[in-house]
Amino acid sequence: MHHNKIIFIVGPTAVGKTEVAFRLAQQMQAEIVSCDAMQVYREVSIATNTPLPEMLRSVPHHCVHVVEPSREFDVAAYNDMALQAVRDIFQRQKTVVITGGSGLYMQVLLDGIFQGAPKERYIRDELWQRFEAEGREALIRELKARDPMAAQRIHPHDTRRIIRALEVCLATDQPFSKLQKERQGLWGKYEISLYALTREREDLYDRINRRVDQMFEQGLMEEIGRLRQRSLSLTARRIIGFREVSGCLDHEYDESRARYLMKLHTRHYAKRQLTWFRKDNRIQWIFLRRDAGAAEPLAALAKAEHL
Repeated sequence: MHHNKIIFIVGPTAVGKTEVAFRLAQQMQAEIVSCDAMQVYREVSIATNTPLPEMLRSVPHHCVHVVEPSREFDVAAYNDMALQAVRDIFQRQKTVVITGGSGLYMQVLLDGIFQGAPKERYIRDELWQRFEAEGREALIRELKARDPMAAQRIHPHDTRRIIRALEVCLATDQPFSKLQKERQGLWGKYEISLYALTREREDLYDRINRRVDQMFEQGLMEEIGRLRQRSLSLTARRIIGFREVSGCLDHEYDESRARYLMKLHTRHYAKRQLTWFRKDNRIQWIFLRRDAGAAEPLAALAKAEHL
């Protein structure tokens, strides 16, 4: 019995995570925590590709269909909800399988979130203006004065992080590095394995294209149509498919154009997801062959986990 064990199964959209995570959870009698920015919303299951009802019935899932689409939902709200779910599952002495494609959500769960780092817009804007006027060197000098540790750790060409660190110093009157030390996630506290699934690019893109067609056949247009009658939060409007289908429902173009745009944007999204996951060297990659079912990656996981 793996106690306090967490297995992450991440990867780009349409790679086949849902099925693999579900089968693994079944095998281990584990519970699943979704790590997907959009599956939290109620009343949206086609657009967000939520696990099938029979999957949800046979393995307990958390962070799925829990938020009204009118509510704003951010990474901090997700982090609280997911950590609570992990604690509950551990109390039941079950293994946790965390699966999804949101790299940011994964990272925050692993490494913690910044408490008390206000996003002071005006401070940030001012810093960017100074960067344009005085150059990066001036900002680095100020960061060295305010927080030598952060200045040492951040690459001198990483303007965005230099500005972020200064923004926190100025907004909180505390060194960024001190606040960063205080943030704590799951990493280092529990036994954690991280796996990402991947495929040949052509194969992944084929799967994305087929999935989009399938969504339209399952009634995506109707689902988005119903959503549009409600007052939606800005986060809910970011669901892939919302903008593309809305254009069609507003008679800006026809359905085939909506499908084309949705395929294109989903492929771009998959590319961004892969870039994000590749930056994390804690992840072990599992390559899926074109026609491989879930059995192949499951065997690889079982071997890696000594199941």
